[in-house]
Amino acid sequence: MYLFDPPLSDAANSSSDLELEQVAEHLLSLDPEGRLFADALRSTFDMLLDGQHTGRYRWDQLHKTEKTHFGTLVEINLQRKFNFAGGDELDYRIRDIDVDCKYSQKHGSWMIPPEAIGKLCLVLWASDTESRWSAGLVRASEELLGGGRNRDGKRSLNKQGRQAVRWLFSDAPLPVNALLHLPDGDVEAIFAPGSGTKRVDELFRRAQGILIRRVVVATVAQQEDYMKRVRGNGGSRSSLRPEGIVILGQYKGHGTIAEQLGLPVPGPGESVSARVVRASAHTGERAKALISGDWWVLATEADPVEPAPLLPKV
Repeated sequence: MYLFDPPLSDAANSSSDLELEQVAEHLLSLDPEGRLFADALRSTFDMLLDGQHTGRYRWDQLHKTEKTHFGTLVEINLQRKFNFAGGDELDYRIRDIDVDCKYSQKHGSWMIPPEAIGKLCLVLWASDTESRWSAGLVRASEELLGGGRNRDGKRSLNKQGRQAVRWLFSDAPLPVNALLHLPDGDVEAIFAPGSGTKRVDELFRRAQGILIRRVVVATVAQQEDYMKRVRGNGGSRSSLRPEGIVILGQYKGHGTIAEQLGLPVPGPGESVSARVVRASAHTGERAKALISGDWWVLATEADPVEPAPLLPKV
């Protein structure tokens, strides 16, 4: 899916620019599924929001000056992820070719500085709200640039320039900010308690079946030892157990349970919660998981509440 002008054919994009194709091939060999790109963009959103210390989780909660730093932080985070060398005149040196890094909040509105004209540009866009991102390469030649300039002499790509982008990844999935995808009433209820512990309880009570990343817990808890609020021995795993809610983490045994129940499988630093009941004749053919010696299924609203089983520690 392309979010603005339709692309030129592959032949038109790559027929005469061997350097562009060399850089594209190199980037795709380093990151064939786009995970490094996605992680760098996700990290940049999280760094700017700084939820652990501010409680912010939406782009519109940032100050204008913070938003303008996004491009610089993306450039730095990508350099760390890919271990790019610094360029001679531009941001990176990739396959012995200078490449400039350009991010825009609006897809297609990259501003090309005078020193990058005629050079390769790595252009990026991401939306936390849509949980999507794109990355591509384009040579910022004169015929692909508009005539207008801002006060720094930067110019945007014209329609032909936007069509000429050689997409590495277009409209790819960004790791989800779970708080942006909950109903407003649920988010208000999550942040309402004065205690970080109670807020984390409410998060896992209301965001069942959704992968919750570590940074979301930090944003809700707003405490230094935020992951302690998830665990047993006083954390949400203990306090929600009487309500029949389990919180599965990154442990192998937890992943097996999540997979058996049809829940998303937590990766490193992730958790997923769900209410469960013991499997019986009235639970029918629901997917079931063996936990603490009994078979359990995901609960429906019609199922009575019963205490959740103890989870394996690994």
